[in-house]
Amino acid sequence: MKTKIKAIALALALALGFGVLGAAAGAADVKSLRPTEANQPDAPPAIFKVVEGAKHDRAYRQQPPMVPHSIDKYETDIKVNQCLRCHEWPFSDQEKAPKISDMHYIDRNGIRQDTVNGNRYFCKQCHVPQVDAKPLVDNKFQPATLNTNLR
Repeated sequence: MKTKIKAIALALALALGFGVLGAAAGAADVKSLRPTEANQPDAPPAIFKVVEGAKHDRAYRQQPPMVPHSIDKYETDIKVNQCLRCHEWPFSDQEKAPKISDMHYIDRNGIRQDTVNGNRYFCKQCHVPQVDAKPLVDNKFQPATLNTNLR
């Protein structure tokens, strides 16, 4: 019995040792997207030009639409949300802007409200401006296609 336990302990120690050595060898091959070491200050982020007017297709179902205009100077705080000046009903008809989804008026209990729900009030949490940024890494991502069988 003692021999069996010693053999298992030895096998486990060897497996763990090889696992650590294998992980160390693989870690040398990993490259970071970060241009500096973790303990060094980062350079300021690049500023990208907002792509005005163009509308990008959504990449997946239920993706929040991207904003096709600059929002740099839009004030959004607990008292003011400038997005709602154009996109909240009934202003959306007057401004000829897309109306925000009815889902933005439903609270977490499923109750319809007359004003935008607090969970959906800060638009820039989900909606981002369209910019001319290039992907950080090469990829072969393709947007989802509409599958009529999903209905």
